[in-house]
Amino acid sequence: MRNHFTRVAFLPLLVLALSSLSGCVDEKIVYRDRALFQDPPSAAQSFLGYSDQGSKLVVCGNCHVEKQAMWEQTKHAHAWEDLQASGHANSSCEPCHTVNANGNYTTGDAGWVATQDTRYQDVQCEACHGPGLEHVTNPTVETEPLAPLSVGVDLTTGCGECHQGTHNPFVEEWSQSAHATLNSHAVDNEECQGCHTGDGALTAWGENDNYLEKADAESGAHLPIVCGVCHDPHGGPNAHQLRYPISTANVDANLCMKCHQRRSAPDPTSSRGPHSPQGPTLLGTAGWWPPGLAGKLVGTHGTPSANPELCARCHVSRFTVTDAATGAFSFQATGHVFAAIPCLDADGKPTTGDCDASQRSFQACTGSGCHGSEDVARAAMQTARSRADLLIGEIDALEAQVPSTEFSTTDDRYTVAEGAKFNRDLAAMDGAPVHNPFLVENLLIASIDALKTTYGLTAQTNVSLAPMFKMPASSN
Repeated sequence: MRNHFTRVAFLPLLVLALSSLSGCVDEKIVYRDRALFQDPPSAAQSFLGYSDQGSKLVVCGNCHVEKQAMWEQTKHAHAWEDLQASGHANSSCEPCHTVNANGNYTTGDAGWVATQDTRYQDVQCEACHGPGLEHVTNPTVETEPLAPLSVGVDLTTGCGECHQGTHNPFVEEWSQSAHATLNSHAVDNEECQGCHTGDGALTAWGENDNYLEKADAESGAHLPIVCGVCHDPHGGPNAHQLRYPISTANVDANLCMKCHQRRSAPDPTSSRGPHSPQGPTLLGTAGWWPPGLAGKLVGTHGTPSANPELCARCHVSRFTVTDAATGAFSFQATGHVFAAIPCLDADGKPTTGDCDASQRSFQACTGSGCHGSEDVARAAMQTARSRADLLIGEIDALEAQVPSTEFSTTDDRYTVAEGAKFNRDLAAMDGAPVHNPFLVENLLIASIDALKTTYGLTAQTNVSLAPMFKMPASSN
């Protein structure tokens, strides 16, 4: 085999101004007499693999130093070792713990699968980017092997080629979620693309890495919210290679809340109600605040000390499904349907769609230690929803008596009737009473009081306006 490219590194020179102060300056040139790579075996299909396996230096990392350092901290960098230490390593597992055709658009046997050469162990850069030989020997933009971000529901593209199956069904679950679907109305609106398309979200967040579908996305062939939107394929400082943390109570920094925070407060110029106010609702700041209602109304779910993972604690909850007859392992749910209380199919696997509360899993609620059992959690949810619905009914009855002129977006004022309607619509949203029952109840009660006082109305139903949900002592 031939060795390629002896690396030469030049230490920075002191600038001329400094040399005049310090006298003579030593200019040092350090030569590293080591090959960057050796010719790969012909059967490897131009995959290069490691440059130095002992130090986990991949060939790509000789130039892409920052990405090399990030990758070294990921589980991908230890995929082979972890497999061997798992106690159930076998040849069928190896393609997802090595460099080969999985994860990129190469077809047939390649890399480890074709050669069993140890240079291809671990999930290195080329596992996603594809073979790097052409680019290394002719490092131009045109030869750069771009990784795909698209995830085929047929499990033959990108992350889906490995992150699938009964033990890791990330993509199967994701494909059922709203993240996997492009909303045609939102896609056609540039203002919506930053949350409703994967490419738009990456652009909005200032993520400038190139990827295979980027040019197509710029031409209108948008990506849904694929794996690589939330997870940085190269790694980073956050757990699970997430681009942003999930534990911060900051709507602009929390990964989920970067999108789930839209129109959480009224827009006096618009008749549109709340859109995706989940983050501010959880943190106790959403809604129209009638006179006299001040501060934050934060429940346990939105308190980082009690619920460190905030949204993700419930919406990305893992649980194991066992066979009802034998008790043997059947399926490892990963939480990537993103439903806090998913429906369960006949085999106990989480699915999306509508079903009765008795057919839903409340396991996400019990793992936090807040709710002693699924039945307790189910009852708490139903109580919060029923209470909100009673108060919503009272607002509806009161607002039916308010003159229509109080609901206008053509004047310069925002009326009590409009504010109460915003809170009513916020409380009616799926999940709102569970995200923060304290906020929802207090917003509705304050809205009812404001409607009565402002318009001289009387109660229409026999609904108690004494708060049922007591605020946690440390909520503010």
